[in-house]
Amino acid sequence: MSAIPDSALQVLLADNPWLAGSSSPSAHRFVPAAYVARRTRLTASQRVCLVVGPRQAGKSTLIWKTLLDRGQPFLYVNCDELALRDALKSPALFARALDDLLPQGAAVFFEEVQRLSEAGLFLKGLVDRHIGRPLFATGSSSFDLDARTRESLAGRAQRHLLLPFSLAELAATATVPPALREHSLDELTDKLTRFGGYPTVFTSDTPETALTGLVEAFVIRDASDRFQVRNPAAFRKVLELAASQIGNLCNYSEWAAVAGVSVETAREYASLLADAHILRLVRPFVGGKRAEITSAPKVFFLDNGVRNRLFGGFAAPELRPDHGALAENFVFGEICKSLGPVLDDLRYWRSKSGAEVDLVIERQGRIDAVEVKAGDSRGRLDRSAMSFIDAYAPRRFFVVNSREHPDTKVGKTRVHFVKPHQIAHAIENE
Repeated sequence: MSAIPDSALQVLLADNPWLAGSSSPSAHRFVPAAYVARRTRLTASQRVCLVVGPRQAGKSTLIWKTLLDRGQPFLYVNCDELALRDALKSPALFARALDDLLPQGAAVFFEEVQRLSEAGLFLKGLVDRHIGRPLFATGSSSFDLDARTRESLAGRAQRHLLLPFSLAELAATATVPPALREHSLDELTDKLTRFGGYPTVFTSDTPETALTGLVEAFVIRDASDRFQVRNPAAFRKVLELAASQIGNLCNYSEWAAVAGVSVETAREYASLLADAHILRLVRPFVGGKRAEITSAPKVFFLDNGVRNRLFGGFAAPELRPDHGALAENFVFGEICKSLGPVLDDLRYWRSKSGAEVDLVIERQGRIDAVEVKAGDSRGRLDRSAMSFIDAYAPRRFFVVNSREHPDTKVGKTRVHFVKPHQIAHAIENE
């Protein structure tokens, strides 16, 4: 145990009292009694199991649950602890210490691993030494973690992006009679559309208050502490402007003028927010037609609750002037939680004449398209949809609206009319 300084050892003993033979508080306290099973599944391998995503999305809970289900000893390492950060510099010395502390094959869980000065090199060193222990790690945002680990951990990590609860995850926990299931799903959709799916918010009796704390953490801690933003007030203003314009083209010039910063700084702020998994900058689908918009991104938020806290409030969707934009943003978030971040390419399509399709999904050379209607489409396609189908003959075209209608076909394109809670499942099913 001499490989670890005494101060670091005392921290490990405090967090893992079973190491010294003391009775340990149950690790089950880190997993809620009403645990919501996540679609993301973590497996032990020869690589680091790396879970990234926005703060408070449930990354630590997922790893705690995974380790508890394994039913084997493990070591919890909180990299927020200064004493541990100083000690975790040499992979070789730490690997030797693990052999003194843990039984063979016991896993190690690094919380907030990006806090280490050389997180990527440290984890790389452990993997390359073939220590025979499953390694799990979390990081609060891809900006911190990827900047330090992308190159070092190439081929040495399984990267998992965990976002707030999806409707499918929450629906799986519902216990209602079959006759009431559709009504239950509509109510759940309404709740997620208004308050979003962050675990602490969804389970709170005062979701508005919980969202206020979450947004302040994004703005104050992430902007000031993590991103080293020199002008947090301007950063917040850009965030609010983005929230007011979901589903629209980014107007960096307007954002810069209102926030009092340069256009380049406004772009940088938007990029940081995308790296932190607060919003997404969606690029246009360009199929080679001269009349297409080819450069300006659209802005979407990955969680409706965060967006509504910043702009719009929490009134029922049907009573709001932004009902259409809110429905489109909700569908966007559900699709993002459903599709793989690498294999699937999510875009929008707009012609210079004004024809538009909300979302285009390109996967392995095949195209699906999604159009979102806040009300009832009455089972019809609009002119923009027909223009896109005529130009690209997508495999499937989904119209998300308030009612189901019979499927139809336009040429080779299958057209499906689905409700918001059905879209993720419909896209996944071939």
